[in-house]
Amino acid sequence: MCLAIPGRVISISGVGLERQALVRFGDVERVVNLCLTPEVVTDDYVIVHVGCAIRVLDQEEAQRALSLLHELASMERGHAVS
Repeated sequence: MCLAIPGRVISISGVGLERQALVRFGDVERVVNLCLTPEVVTDDYVIVHVGCAIRVLDQEEAQRALSLLHELASMERGHAVS
């Protein structure tokens, strides 16, 4: 099963099909390709799948998705979510 994960764009470099962003996912940062989302700007939230940003999210939607992922991770570890 593949998962698309939300993250926040920290910085952007390159042009055209080689445009990429440094995206933060919690404590982890990864370089992500932006060829499918040319409208992305720094501080946007994006959904990332297989190393490509596939959709821009508004901040409220991103926070909701991140909260759900946190809840799932807590459940998997056997902890109650507060």
